[in-house]
Amino acid sequence: ALAVVFLFGLAYLSYGKVLAKFFDLKEGSPTPAIEKNDGIDFVPTPKTFLLGQHFSAIAAAGPIVGPILASLWFGWLPVLLWIVAGAIFFGAVHDFSTLVGSVRHRAISIVEIVNEHFGRKGYLVFLLFVWLSLIYVITAFTDLTSNSFVDPKLGGGVATSSLLYLVLGVLMGIGLYRFKLPLNIATLIFLPLVLLAIWLGPSFPLIWPSTSHFSSQQIWNGILLAYCFVASVIPVWLLLQPRGYLGGFFLYVTLAMGIIGLFIGGEKIQYPAFIGFTSAKGLPLFPLLFVTVACGACSGFHGIVCSGTTSKQIAKEPDCRAVGYGGMLLEGLVAIVALSTVMILAPSDPLAATSPDRIYAEGLGRFVQHFGISQDFARSFTLLAFTTFIYDTLDVATRLARYLFQELTG
Repeated sequence: ALAVVFLFGLAYLSYGKVLAKFFDLKEGSPTPAIEKNDGIDFVPTPKTFLLGQHFSAIAAAGPIVGPILASLWFGWLPVLLWIVAGAIFFGAVHDFSTLVGSVRHRAISIVEIVNEHFGRKGYLVFLLFVWLSLIYVITAFTDLTSNSFVDPKLGGGVATSSLLYLVLGVLMGIGLYRFKLPLNIATLIFLPLVLLAIWLGPSFPLIWPSTSHFSSQQIWNGILLAYCFVASVIPVWLLLQPRGYLGGFFLYVTLAMGIIGLFIGGEKIQYPAFIGFTSAKGLPLFPLLFVTVACGACSGFHGIVCSGTTSKQIAKEPDCRAVGYGGMLLEGLVAIVALSTVMILAPSDPLAATSPDRIYAEGLGRFVQHFGISQDFARSFTLLAFTTFIYDTLDVATRLARYLFQELTG
Protein backbone atom coordinates (compact mmCIF):
# COMPACT_ATOMS: atom_id res chain seq x y z
CA ALA A 1 0.00 0.00 0.00
CA LEU A 2 2.84 2.39 0.86
CA ALA A 3 4.60 1.55 -2.40
CA VAL A 4 1.44 2.26 -4.42
CA VAL A 5 0.87 5.62 -2.66
CA PHE A 6 4.50 6.55 -3.40
CA LEU A 7 4.29 5.48 -7.07
CA PHE A 8 1.02 7.35 -7.65
CA GLY A 9 2.43 10.50 -6.03
CA LEU A 10 5.59 10.25 -8.13
CA ALA A 11 3.55 9.69 -11.31
CA TYR A 12 1.41 12.78 -10.65
CA LEU A 13 4.44 14.98 -10.03
CA SER A 14 6.49 13.67 -12.98
CA TYR A 15 4.47 12.03 -15.76
CA GLY A 16 1.43 14.24 -15.06
CA LYS A 17 3.63 17.34 -15.49
CA VAL A 18 5.09 15.99 -18.74
CA LEU A 19 1.58 15.44 -20.14
CA ALA A 20 0.43 18.90 -18.99
CA LYS A 21 3.40 20.44 -20.83
CA PHE A 22 2.64 18.32 -23.92
CA PHE A 23 -0.99 19.52 -23.92
CA ASP A 24 0.25 23.13 -23.54
CA LEU A 25 -2.29 24.05 -20.87
CA LYS A 26 -2.58 27.85 -20.58
CA GLU A 27 -3.70 29.70 -17.45
CA GLY A 28 -5.31 32.54 -19.43
CA SER A 29 -7.18 30.54 -22.06
CA PRO A 30 -10.96 30.99 -21.61
CA THR A 31 -12.70 27.67 -20.95
CA PRO A 32 -16.29 26.79 -22.02
CA ALA A 33 -17.40 27.14 -18.39
CA ILE A 34 -16.21 30.77 -18.40
CA GLU A 35 -17.50 31.59 -21.90
CA LYS A 36 -21.01 30.09 -21.49
CA ASN A 37 -21.64 30.06 -17.70
CA ASP A 38 -25.39 29.39 -17.93
CA GLY A 39 -25.77 28.51 -14.24
CA ILE A 40 -27.23 25.09 -15.09
CA ASP A 41 -24.60 22.87 -16.78
CA PHE A 42 -21.76 25.36 -17.48
CA VAL A 43 -20.55 26.57 -14.08
CA PRO A 44 -16.86 27.56 -13.45
CA THR A 45 -15.78 25.59 -10.39
CA PRO A 46 -12.58 25.72 -8.25
CA LYS A 47 -10.43 22.63 -8.87
CA THR A 48 -10.54 21.33 -5.27
CA PHE A 49 -14.35 21.51 -5.32
CA LEU A 50 -14.54 19.98 -8.81
CA LEU A 51 -12.05 17.19 -7.97
CA GLY A 52 -14.32 15.90 -5.18
CA GLN A 53 -17.36 15.91 -7.47
CA HIS A 54 -15.46 14.32 -10.40
CA PHE A 55 -13.91 11.66 -8.13
CA SER A 56 -17.35 10.75 -6.78
CA ALA A 57 -18.71 10.47 -10.33
CA ILE A 58 -16.00 8.17 -11.73
CA ALA A 59 -15.33 6.09 -8.60
CA ALA A 60 -18.54 4.11 -8.56
CA ALA A 61 -18.90 0.45 -7.66
CA GLY A 62 -16.34 -0.43 -10.36
CA PRO A 63 -13.08 0.08 -8.40
CA ILE A 64 -14.61 -1.94 -5.55
CA VAL A 65 -16.46 -4.77 -7.30
CA GLY A 66 -13.94 -5.28 -10.14
CA PRO A 67 -10.75 -5.83 -8.08
CA ILE A 68 -12.61 -8.02 -5.57
CA LEU A 69 -14.07 -10.31 -8.24
CA ALA A 70 -10.85 -10.55 -10.28
CA SER A 71 -8.68 -11.29 -7.23
CA LEU A 72 -11.13 -14.01 -6.08
CA TRP A 73 -10.80 -15.62 -9.55
CA PHE A 74 -7.09 -15.20 -10.36
CA GLY A 75 -5.31 -14.16 -7.13
CA TRP A 76 -4.37 -10.67 -5.94
CA LEU A 77 -0.98 -10.20 -7.68
CA PRO A 78 -2.20 -9.84 -11.32
CA VAL A 79 -4.88 -7.42 -10.11
CA LEU A 80 -2.33 -5.36 -8.16
CA LEU A 81 0.03 -5.11 -11.14
CA TRP A 82 -2.78 -4.10 -13.51
CA ILE A 83 -4.18 -1.45 -11.11
CA VAL A 84 -0.75 0.22 -10.70
CA ALA A 85 0.38 0.08 -14.34
CA GLY A 86 -3.12 0.70 -15.68
CA ALA A 87 -3.88 3.74 -13.52
CA ILE A 88 -0.55 5.49 -14.21
CA PHE A 89 -0.01 4.78 -17.91
CA PHE A 90 -3.51 4.05 -19.27
CA GLY A 91 -6.42 5.27 -17.14
CA ALA A 92 -5.02 8.61 -15.96
CA VAL A 93 -3.70 9.46 -19.45
CA HIS A 94 -7.07 8.52 -20.96
CA ASP A 95 -9.02 10.68 -18.48
CA PHE A 96 -6.62 13.64 -18.70
CA SER A 97 -6.52 13.70 -22.51
CA THR A 98 -10.30 13.27 -22.86
CA LEU A 99 -10.91 16.15 -20.44
CA VAL A 100 -8.47 18.46 -22.27
CA GLY A 101 -9.91 17.40 -25.63
CA SER A 102 -13.45 18.25 -24.54
CA VAL A 103 -12.44 21.60 -23.02
CA ARG A 104 -10.73 22.47 -26.33
CA HIS A 105 -13.88 21.42 -28.26
CA ARG A 106 -16.42 23.70 -26.49
CA ALA A 107 -17.04 21.05 -23.76
CA ILE A 108 -18.87 18.75 -26.16
CA SER A 109 -18.96 15.01 -25.42
CA ILE A 110 -16.43 12.52 -26.75
CA VAL A 111 -19.27 11.24 -28.95
CA GLU A 112 -19.71 14.66 -30.60
CA ILE A 113 -15.92 14.95 -31.01
CA VAL A 114 -16.07 11.67 -32.96
CA ASN A 115 -18.77 13.27 -35.12
CA GLU A 116 -16.48 16.19 -35.95
CA HIS A 117 -13.41 14.11 -36.78
CA PHE A 118 -14.69 10.72 -38.02
CA GLY A 119 -17.94 11.51 -39.82
CA ARG A 120 -21.61 10.74 -39.42
CA LYS A 121 -21.54 6.91 -39.66
CA GLY A 122 -18.84 6.52 -37.01
CA TYR A 123 -20.69 9.02 -34.85
CA LEU A 124 -24.02 7.16 -34.98
CA VAL A 125 -22.41 3.78 -34.22
CA PHE A 126 -20.42 5.25 -31.32
CA LEU A 127 -23.48 7.17 -30.06
CA LEU A 128 -25.51 3.95 -29.93
CA PHE A 129 -22.68 2.15 -28.13
CA VAL A 130 -22.27 4.92 -25.51
CA TRP A 131 -26.06 5.29 -25.05
CA LEU A 132 -26.48 1.56 -24.40
CA SER A 133 -23.44 1.63 -22.07
CA LEU A 134 -25.04 4.42 -20.03
CA ILE A 135 -28.36 2.56 -19.87
CA TYR A 136 -26.45 -0.51 -18.67
CA VAL A 137 -24.59 1.51 -16.01
CA ILE A 138 -27.83 3.09 -14.75
CA THR A 139 -29.60 -0.29 -14.66
CA ALA A 140 -26.77 -2.20 -12.95
CA PHE A 141 -26.00 0.49 -10.37
CA THR A 142 -29.68 1.08 -9.55
CA ASP A 143 -29.94 -2.63 -8.80
CA LEU A 144 -26.75 -2.58 -6.67
CA THR A 145 -28.02 0.39 -4.64
CA SER A 146 -31.49 -1.06 -4.07
CA ASN A 147 -29.87 -4.35 -3.07
CA SER A 148 -27.91 -2.58 -0.31
CA PHE A 149 -31.16 -0.86 0.82
CA VAL A 150 -32.92 -4.21 1.35
CA ASP A 151 -30.02 -5.86 3.19
CA PRO A 152 -31.65 -7.68 6.17
CA LYS A 153 -29.14 -6.32 8.69
CA LEU A 154 -28.23 -2.77 7.66
CA GLY A 155 -30.35 -1.93 4.61
CA GLY A 156 -32.95 0.31 6.26
CA GLY A 157 -30.29 2.33 8.08
CA VAL A 158 -28.23 2.78 4.92
CA ALA A 159 -31.35 3.94 3.04
CA THR A 160 -32.10 6.56 5.72
CA SER A 161 -28.48 7.79 5.78
CA SER A 162 -28.42 7.98 1.98
CA LEU A 163 -31.61 10.06 1.88
CA LEU A 164 -30.27 12.44 4.56
CA TYR A 165 -27.01 12.71 2.59
CA LEU A 166 -28.93 13.89 -0.52
CA VAL A 167 -30.93 16.43 1.52
CA LEU A 168 -27.68 17.79 2.99
CA GLY A 169 -26.27 18.16 -0.55
CA VAL A 170 -29.26 20.28 -1.64
CA LEU A 171 -29.06 22.45 1.52
CA MET A 172 -25.33 23.01 0.97
CA GLY A 173 -25.93 23.98 -2.67
CA ILE A 174 -28.56 26.56 -1.63
CA GLY A 175 -26.23 27.88 1.08
CA LEU A 176 -23.31 28.26 -1.35
CA TYR A 177 -25.09 29.75 -4.35
CA ARG A 178 -28.11 31.56 -2.90
CA PHE A 179 -26.73 32.78 0.44
CA LYS A 180 -23.08 33.06 -0.72
CA LEU A 181 -21.80 30.93 2.17
CA PRO A 182 -17.97 30.60 1.95
CA LEU A 183 -16.89 27.10 0.90
CA ASN A 184 -14.68 26.48 3.97
CA ILE A 185 -17.53 27.48 6.32
CA ALA A 186 -20.00 25.27 4.41
CA THR A 187 -17.53 22.36 4.60
CA LEU A 188 -17.15 22.79 8.38
CA ILE A 189 -20.95 22.79 8.78
CA PHE A 190 -22.02 20.02 6.42
CA LEU A 191 -19.24 17.41 6.77
CA PRO A 192 -20.04 16.74 10.46
CA LEU A 193 -23.72 16.57 9.45
CA VAL A 194 -22.89 13.76 6.98
CA LEU A 195 -21.29 11.81 9.84
CA LEU A 196 -24.36 12.54 11.95
CA ALA A 197 -26.56 11.17 9.14
CA ILE A 198 -24.54 7.92 9.16
CA TRP A 199 -24.91 7.67 12.92
CA LEU A 200 -28.66 8.40 12.88
CA GLY A 201 -29.48 6.08 9.96
CA PRO A 202 -29.60 2.74 11.86
CA SER A 203 -31.81 4.32 14.56
CA PHE A 204 -34.48 5.28 12.00
CA PRO A 205 -34.35 2.54 9.34
CA LEU A 206 -36.32 3.28 6.17
CA ILE A 207 -37.89 -0.02 5.15
CA TRP A 208 -40.18 -0.17 2.13
CA PRO A 209 -42.55 -3.16 2.46
CA SER A 210 -43.27 -5.42 -0.50
CA THR A 211 -46.70 -5.35 -2.14
CA SER A 212 -48.69 -8.06 -3.91
CA HIS A 213 -47.23 -6.90 -7.25
CA PHE A 214 -43.76 -5.58 -6.43
CA SER A 215 -40.93 -6.65 -4.14
CA SER A 216 -39.27 -4.15 -1.82
CA GLN A 217 -36.22 -4.01 -4.12
CA GLN A 218 -38.37 -3.31 -7.21
CA ILE A 219 -40.07 -0.42 -5.39
CA TRP A 220 -36.65 1.01 -4.46
CA ASN A 221 -35.59 0.63 -8.11
CA GLY A 222 -38.54 2.78 -9.18
CA ILE A 223 -37.79 5.43 -6.55
CA LEU A 224 -34.10 5.56 -7.51
CA LEU A 225 -34.86 5.89 -11.24
CA ALA A 226 -37.32 8.73 -10.51
CA TYR A 227 -34.59 10.42 -8.43
CA CYS A 228 -32.12 10.03 -11.33
CA PHE A 229 -34.52 11.75 -13.71
CA VAL A 230 -35.02 14.74 -11.40
CA ALA A 231 -31.30 15.00 -10.53
CA SER A 232 -30.33 14.97 -14.22
CA VAL A 233 -32.33 18.10 -15.14
CA ILE A 234 -31.89 20.41 -12.12
CA PRO A 235 -28.91 22.87 -12.09
CA VAL A 236 -25.54 21.31 -11.20
CA TRP A 237 -25.06 23.75 -8.29
CA LEU A 238 -28.24 22.54 -6.56
CA LEU A 239 -27.29 18.87 -6.08
CA LEU A 240 -24.53 17.50 -8.35
CA GLN A 241 -21.73 19.82 -7.20
CA PRO A 242 -22.35 19.96 -3.41
CA ARG A 243 -23.36 16.29 -3.16
CA GLY A 244 -20.29 15.27 -5.16
CA TYR A 245 -18.07 17.54 -3.05
CA LEU A 246 -19.41 16.12 0.22
CA GLY A 247 -19.22 12.61 -1.22
CA GLY A 248 -15.63 13.25 -2.30
CA PHE A 249 -14.64 14.28 1.22
CA PHE A 250 -16.51 11.32 2.64
CA LEU A 251 -14.65 9.03 0.26
CA TYR A 252 -11.30 10.69 1.07
CA VAL A 253 -11.94 9.91 4.75
CA THR A 254 -12.95 6.33 3.91
CA LEU A 255 -9.82 5.93 1.79
CA ALA A 256 -7.52 7.38 4.45
CA MET A 257 -9.06 5.29 7.24
CA GLY A 258 -8.78 2.17 5.09
CA ILE A 259 -5.09 2.70 4.33
CA ILE A 260 -4.16 3.77 7.89
CA GLY A 261 -6.26 0.88 9.24
CA LEU A 262 -4.13 -1.44 7.09
CA PHE A 263 -0.98 -0.17 8.82
CA ILE A 264 -2.19 -0.28 12.42
CA GLY A 265 -4.36 -3.41 12.13
CA GLY A 266 -1.68 -6.06 11.69
CA GLU A 267 -3.79 -8.18 9.31
CA LYS A 268 -1.82 -10.75 7.35
CA ILE A 269 -2.13 -11.63 3.68
CA GLN A 270 -3.89 -15.01 3.50
CA TYR A 271 -5.39 -15.14 0.01
CA PRO A 272 -3.18 -16.67 -2.75
CA ALA A 273 -1.13 -14.22 -4.84
CA PHE A 274 -1.73 -16.19 -8.04
CA ILE A 275 -4.33 -18.90 -8.63
CA GLY A 276 -3.71 -19.49 -12.32
CA PHE A 277 -4.40 -18.25 -15.84
CA THR A 278 -7.83 -19.88 -15.60
CA SER A 279 -10.18 -19.56 -12.61
CA ALA A 280 -11.89 -22.47 -10.85
CA LYS A 281 -15.00 -21.77 -12.96
CA GLY A 282 -13.01 -21.81 -16.20
CA LEU A 283 -12.74 -18.03 -16.69
CA PRO A 284 -9.56 -17.00 -18.62
CA LEU A 285 -7.28 -14.35 -17.09
CA PHE A 286 -6.89 -12.76 -20.51
CA PRO A 287 -9.02 -10.80 -21.32
CA LEU A 288 -11.30 -11.02 -18.25
CA LEU A 289 -8.80 -9.41 -15.84
CA PHE A 290 -8.78 -6.24 -17.96
CA VAL A 291 -12.53 -6.28 -18.54
CA THR A 292 -13.36 -6.87 -14.85
CA VAL A 293 -10.86 -4.34 -13.44
CA ALA A 294 -11.77 -1.34 -15.62
CA CYS A 295 -12.56 1.37 -13.04
CA GLY A 296 -9.42 1.64 -10.93
CA ALA A 297 -7.12 0.91 -13.91
CA CYS A 298 -8.65 2.15 -17.19
CA SER A 299 -12.33 2.78 -17.85
CA GLY A 300 -14.00 4.19 -20.95
CA PHE A 301 -16.89 5.43 -18.79
CA HIS A 302 -14.52 8.07 -17.39
CA GLY A 303 -14.16 9.53 -20.88
CA ILE A 304 -17.92 10.15 -20.98
CA VAL A 305 -17.81 11.82 -17.53
CA CYS A 306 -14.71 13.91 -18.39
CA SER A 307 -16.28 15.14 -21.63
CA GLY A 308 -19.73 15.51 -20.06
CA THR A 309 -20.26 17.11 -16.65
CA THR A 310 -16.60 17.79 -15.76
CA SER A 311 -15.41 19.67 -18.88
CA LYS A 312 -18.34 22.08 -18.48
CA GLN A 313 -17.04 23.12 -15.03
CA ILE A 314 -13.28 23.55 -15.64
CA ALA A 315 -12.43 27.17 -14.72
CA LYS A 316 -8.78 27.11 -15.93
CA GLU A 317 -7.02 24.77 -18.38
CA PRO A 318 -4.22 23.79 -15.88
CA ASP A 319 -6.95 22.45 -13.53
CA CYS A 320 -7.36 19.52 -15.95
CA ARG A 321 -4.23 17.87 -14.54
CA ALA A 322 -5.46 17.73 -10.93
CA VAL A 323 -8.99 16.71 -11.90
CA GLY A 324 -8.27 14.35 -14.84
CA TYR A 325 -4.92 12.77 -14.00
CA GLY A 326 -5.15 13.13 -10.21
CA GLY A 327 -8.76 11.94 -9.98
CA MET A 328 -7.88 8.67 -11.73
CA LEU A 329 -4.95 8.02 -9.37
CA LEU A 330 -7.27 8.53 -6.39
CA GLU A 331 -9.60 5.93 -7.88
CA GLY A 332 -6.62 3.57 -8.21
CA LEU A 333 -6.13 3.90 -4.43
CA VAL A 334 -9.79 2.97 -3.88
CA ALA A 335 -9.14 -0.17 -5.95
CA ILE A 336 -6.08 -1.01 -3.81
CA VAL A 337 -8.09 -0.75 -0.58
CA ALA A 338 -10.84 -2.94 -2.12
CA LEU A 339 -8.19 -5.47 -3.19
CA SER A 340 -6.85 -5.52 0.40
CA THR A 341 -10.23 -6.70 1.69
CA VAL A 342 -9.72 -9.91 -0.31
CA MET A 343 -6.01 -10.28 0.53
CA ILE A 344 -6.79 -10.65 4.25
CA LEU A 345 -9.29 -13.48 3.63
CA ALA A 346 -8.39 -17.14 3.98
CA PRO A 347 -9.45 -19.11 0.84
CA SER A 348 -11.77 -21.22 3.02
CA ASP A 349 -13.43 -18.17 4.64
CA PRO A 350 -17.23 -18.28 4.00
CA LEU A 351 -17.11 -14.52 3.29
CA ALA A 352 -15.14 -15.25 0.09
CA ALA A 353 -18.30 -16.85 -1.36
CA THR A 354 -20.51 -13.79 -0.68
CA SER A 355 -21.15 -10.68 -2.80
CA PRO A 356 -18.40 -8.06 -3.36
CA ASP A 357 -20.23 -5.36 -1.39
CA ARG A 358 -20.33 -7.65 1.67
CA ILE A 359 -16.63 -8.51 1.32
CA TYR A 360 -15.83 -4.79 1.01
CA ALA A 361 -18.04 -3.76 3.96
CA GLU A 362 -16.68 -6.50 6.25
CA GLY A 363 -13.03 -5.98 5.20
CA LEU A 364 -13.03 -2.19 5.35
CA GLY A 365 -15.06 -2.44 8.56
CA ARG A 366 -12.15 -4.43 10.03
CA PHE A 367 -9.69 -1.71 9.03
CA VAL A 368 -11.89 1.11 10.38
CA GLN A 369 -12.49 -0.74 13.69
CA HIS A 370 -8.81 -0.22 14.56
CA PHE A 371 -9.70 3.41 15.26
CA GLY A 372 -11.85 2.26 18.19
CA ILE A 373 -15.12 2.47 16.25
CA SER A 374 -17.86 -0.07 16.97
CA GLN A 375 -18.35 -2.88 14.46
CA ASP A 376 -21.95 -1.90 13.61
CA PHE A 377 -21.02 1.74 12.93
CA ALA A 378 -17.99 0.63 10.89
CA ARG A 379 -20.19 -1.60 8.70
CA SER A 380 -22.81 1.17 8.24
CA PHE A 381 -20.02 3.61 7.42
CA THR A 382 -18.49 1.36 4.75
CA LEU A 383 -21.83 0.33 3.23
CA LEU A 384 -22.85 3.98 2.95
CA ALA A 385 -19.46 4.64 1.35
CA PHE A 386 -20.29 1.93 -1.18
CA THR A 387 -23.73 3.36 -1.98
CA THR A 388 -22.23 6.89 -2.08
CA PHE A 389 -19.92 5.80 -4.89
CA ILE A 390 -22.90 4.41 -6.79
CA TYR A 391 -25.30 7.29 -6.04
CA ASP A 392 -22.97 9.87 -7.54
CA THR A 393 -22.52 7.82 -10.71
CA LEU A 394 -26.23 7.07 -11.06
CA ASP A 395 -27.46 10.62 -11.57
CA VAL A 396 -24.29 11.67 -13.44
CA ALA A 397 -24.86 8.82 -15.93
CA THR A 398 -28.48 9.97 -16.40
CA ARG A 399 -27.33 13.58 -16.95
CA LEU A 400 -24.74 12.38 -19.47
CA ALA A 401 -27.46 10.50 -21.37
CA ARG A 402 -29.44 13.77 -21.42
CA TYR A 403 -26.42 15.60 -22.90
CA LEU A 404 -26.12 12.99 -25.66
CA PHE A 405 -29.80 13.31 -26.48
CA GLN A 406 -29.51 17.11 -26.61
CA GLU A 407 -26.45 16.95 -28.89
CA LEU A 408 -28.19 14.47 -31.21
CA THR A 409 -31.38 16.55 -31.51
CA GLY A 410 -29.76 19.99 -31.35
